[in-house]
Amino acid sequence: MAIYCDQVGYLPAGRKTAVMTAGERFAVVREQGEQSETVYEGTAQDRGLDAASGDHVRLADFSGVTEPGVYRVQNDAGETSHRFRIGEDVYRALQRDLIRALYYQRCGCGLEEKYAGAYAHARCHTEDAALWEDRSVLREVRGGWHDAGDYGRYVSPAAVAVGHLLYAFRLFPESFREELNIPESGNGVPDVLNECRYELEWLLKMQAADGGAYHKLTAERHADFIMPEEDHDRFYLFPVSSMATADYAAVMALASRVYRAYDDAFADRMLAAAVCAWEWLERNPQYVGFHNPESCNTGEYDDDCDLDERLWAAAEMLVATGGAEYQERLTGLLDAGAAGTDFGWTDVSGFAALAVLTDEAHRASADSAELLRRTLLAEADRLVSVAGASGYGVAMEPEDYVWGSNMVVLNRGMLLVLAAVLTDRNEDYERTALAQLHYLLGTNATDYSYVTGYGEHAFMHPHNRPTECDGVEAPMPGWVSGGPFKTPADAVGIERIKAGTPPMKCYVDHAMCYSLNEITIYWNSPAVFLTAYFNRA
Repeated sequence: MAIYCDQVGYLPAGRKTAVMTAGERFAVVREQGEQSETVYEGTAQDRGLDAASGDHVRLADFSGVTEPGVYRVQNDAGETSHRFRIGEDVYRALQRDLIRALYYQRCGCGLEEKYAGAYAHARCHTEDAALWEDRSVLREVRGGWHDAGDYGRYVSPAAVAVGHLLYAFRLFPESFREELNIPESGNGVPDVLNECRYELEWLLKMQAADGGAYHKLTAERHADFIMPEEDHDRFYLFPVSSMATADYAAVMALASRVYRAYDDAFADRMLAAAVCAWEWLERNPQYVGFHNPESCNTGEYDDDCDLDERLWAAAEMLVATGGAEYQERLTGLLDAGAAGTDFGWTDVSGFAALAVLTDEAHRASADSAELLRRTLLAEADRLVSVAGASGYGVAMEPEDYVWGSNMVVLNRGMLLVLAAVLTDRNEDYERTALAQLHYLLGTNATDYSYVTGYGEHAFMHPHNRPTECDGVEAPMPGWVSGGPFKTPADAVGIERIKAGTPPMKCYVDHAMCYSLNEITIYWNSPAVFLTAYFNRA
């Protein structure tokens, strides 16, 4: 039994709810030093059985409490929630640390103490990489971000993470004024773009001579739990895939637009790389897949279809250049049924809607734009309905608690934000988007805030090699956990989670739970998008 709330806090004008699994009456108590004062009392609404958690829940709505301050919720069953804050700035530090966490993933350099504090470490992964298919060919491919809890770097996840961040900046630039204390701070460029550039400079090195993009850069096997500078295994460039090449073309075209205002030469380099990648796609119209060689156990990031990636690439190339050939491809892909609403690495079709529907020059045809808009808003309406049926306000069905379920939650929050933007802040879309953030930060059946360092009961043990090996008790702040997975795939999760456990409760805060508790760059990036929307005031 517990009272579950957003452990970071609530916006004064936003809806504020806590979920109770016992009791009926509740009170909101404001804390001021040693003193406390009851400021609101009410009766929680009985929501019945929540399918994803197995809980009988009641919803305590205290939206009428708007005064900034620190609060708790108490109920007549003798329970008290974690502390939370009400204020206009409740998510600003969170957004900062969600981005700064990416700095801690920088590869090919050392992290200096003046920027990384206790998490400083020496240079890592500086040796040239070999082509997997011809070990005699070496290439300098230093840089970029470690993708997740391992030390690999992968083109499609990188493109998706940078895409989330660049669109967050494009749509809500007022939320990115704060410097992040990274080496480039103060150079006249917003720090979110400085951090993205570190990844983009690496991505530029991942293009083969024929324009295709190497699928990934990893060792043959995952490293043991050692610090990055202790990992001296040979890294390899694995073969080109059409999935990676299309994602590469898309993000380079997008980035060329964003960086044009700051560095023409850099923008030109990226647009030229995008054109070369597109030409490779045109020469290779059939799907070119990727599967790990038998001896390799690093991330596969395989896909069985590249239509969504080609759709994103066509949309970004059209918006970046206005070329009629890109509209032709966009139309053909939409006619083939490629329109979609996802923003994850397996399905990037939602990015096509982002590109077309936020293009102020309206370069796409009216028919293409209308189809993408109609598809997106239909999904937004569905998600509002799903969230409304959930006792916890999360836009997830029980079957949606897959590996990386928090990515699903956040990507759906992104979609709802885009729907709100397109409909002049439709209240249902905006409220439901905010509820996804509340879920991430503690309004869920595990009672965890799934962001390190944020909340009285934030998860502490991410599956992340530096976190486990750096000798620092507290994890780096700002990392998003993968979250509950209805069928855990790691030994610790399988051992500790009993068969039949409701999906929302299939979670263990343990560093060896890679299927439940790993971190990745593309789980943080949609959280940046979501917080940026609510920080834009």
